[in-house]
Amino acid sequence: MADFLRTWLSIGLVGLVFYVVLPARAVLITLPLQLNTTFYDYVIVGGGTAGLTLASRLTENASTTVIVLEAGISDQHFPNLQIPFIAPTLSPKTQVDWNTTTTAQPGLNNREIPYIRGHVLGGSSSINYLFHQYCSSDDWDRLSSISGDINWEWTRMAKYHENLVASADFHNTIGQFDGSDHSKTGQVPISLPGSNQSIDTRVLATTQQLAEFPFNLDTGGGDHSLLGVGFLISSAGNGTRSSSSTTYLNSSVINRPNLVVLVNVTATMLFQSGNSTNGLPSFRSLHYTATPPPGNLTLGTIQRVTATKEIILSAGAIGTPQLLMLSGIGDSAALARLQINTTINNPSVGANLSDHMLIPNVFAVNGTGTLDDLLRNATTQASTLNQWKTTKKGSFANSVSNTYGFTRFPANSSIFNTTPDPSAGPNTPHWEIILSNFFFQPGTAMPSTGNFLTVVTVPSTPTSRGSVTLRSNNPYDQPIVDPQYLTTAFDMSAAVESVKGALRFISAPAWSGYVVGNFSNVLKTATSDALIEQYIRGIAGSAFHGVGTAAMSSSNATTGVVNSDLTLKGVDGVRIVDSSVFPFIPSCHTQGPVYLLAERAADIIKAANN
Repeated sequence: MADFLRTWLSIGLVGLVFYVVLPARAVLITLPLQLNTTFYDYVIVGGGTAGLTLASRLTENASTTVIVLEAGISDQHFPNLQIPFIAPTLSPKTQVDWNTTTTAQPGLNNREIPYIRGHVLGGSSSINYLFHQYCSSDDWDRLSSISGDINWEWTRMAKYHENLVASADFHNTIGQFDGSDHSKTGQVPISLPGSNQSIDTRVLATTQQLAEFPFNLDTGGGDHSLLGVGFLISSAGNGTRSSSSTTYLNSSVINRPNLVVLVNVTATMLFQSGNSTNGLPSFRSLHYTATPPPGNLTLGTIQRVTATKEIILSAGAIGTPQLLMLSGIGDSAALARLQINTTINNPSVGANLSDHMLIPNVFAVNGTGTLDDLLRNATTQASTLNQWKTTKKGSFANSVSNTYGFTRFPANSSIFNTTPDPSAGPNTPHWEIILSNFFFQPGTAMPSTGNFLTVVTVPSTPTSRGSVTLRSNNPYDQPIVDPQYLTTAFDMSAAVESVKGALRFISAPAWSGYVVGNFSNVLKTATSDALIEQYIRGIAGSAFHGVGTAAMSSSNATTGVVNSDLTLKGVDGVRIVDSSVFPFIPSCHTQGPVYLLAERAADIIKAANN
């Protein structure tokens, strides 16, 4: 996130940890010596979005024992994680981020890009921007088709619910969502914006003035089309963040005697413990050590833990393939170069990395109703913080946006003359637009004066594919992350069209006299597609929605890493449950789909082992 927000956090919120009190929860285990056994029914690697969902669901049966190994720290040490609006201050270059950086990206002027992922209990659900959706029904139906499993279809996945609660300010939300598309019985509280913003009325007026941006009553996806512009539904309840840790690992769950959550430990290798009855190599034990301090690549004391039923990898699109390759499961030639003995030769491990790209388009505005003063003024920050502490209301109770939307290329677009439509179907968007009422441009210092509107655009169906590979055979050495942004003609066309769409959006009559200019000198002079391409290559970054590096495929496929039941191909005793298993990137923010994935995985695992 931009330096100005880091400064804001250090100046205005430095005392936050002394004043914010979280709900009482049991103390998490931080030392292996505190364990009374090294055998559990399930060993879950990763206490993030998927891992804690699984831990909660599997331990509903009091006779089932589970241990979760989380490399990061407990979120209880960072109560400021719970304030929705300050999400951009939580990464990169913080203790709760892995602080991964991509390789130099040719498509982005050879820039190295921060690749954000949560290094804290709750994983990325503890540090993301709280956008909560389930993507299009087309996405799920395509997953069903690719995997050969009808149970991944949307009509069968829709039974897994969230918990829609009142907005933080308890305003009348009629006309801002479709109640028939949401549940009030799920585990994760979600809500509509809890603080009105001055641009909201202009956004809604634009949906009436420009036919290409119609109003969308509900942006949650699933049974409702994503296409159009509407109100953001965020993973927040009562003005506070809803992470997998604060919801699935609530006080009643963490106190279960059959669940152990061990933080500050890094899994270093799975190892074979014989063969199964069907001849497959069986992996049911792993090594782990204490997570070293930053910059320390020295192995600590090696500990061992064993699953009597299954090891479940939920370490994410970067951590999961890294652990597999360290364990000798991956491309044999690449492993040999690092002196790792191959157990399972599978070149698909770490391949197929796909990510959404974020393009921040900043405009100067003629008005004082923006949140820029909040980002600059310590007095305003203190007042807003006090409001949040005492009432859980105000700007801090909000995510970074109130409104956003999705759209597609026209069916007759010339891009389809050379590139097949990569979307999952007619209800699946090609790009996204997000409206923020303040200056937001990662890596750029905030101007000391002025008021701004940021129109972020995100190409939703990228076709570029990258990889995650090992840098060395040291488990503490960050892997090589190479998303290969903008390496296809379609992706560049979608990026250019998204920026042109943003320009069309703020050219509607609703913005007349309000938007007074472009902030970027490049965008000011971008009068052709070629110049817009140049602008994008210099400013775009990651939306940190990485997927695909342990992709799901049908049981008879020659590529892929897991079967439709999420079992690791060619191996007994291991499943993968995280964003790495999506063979293509879903068309929306990926937190919601990962929750659904984990909910169904829990049902699959229970059925297979009971």
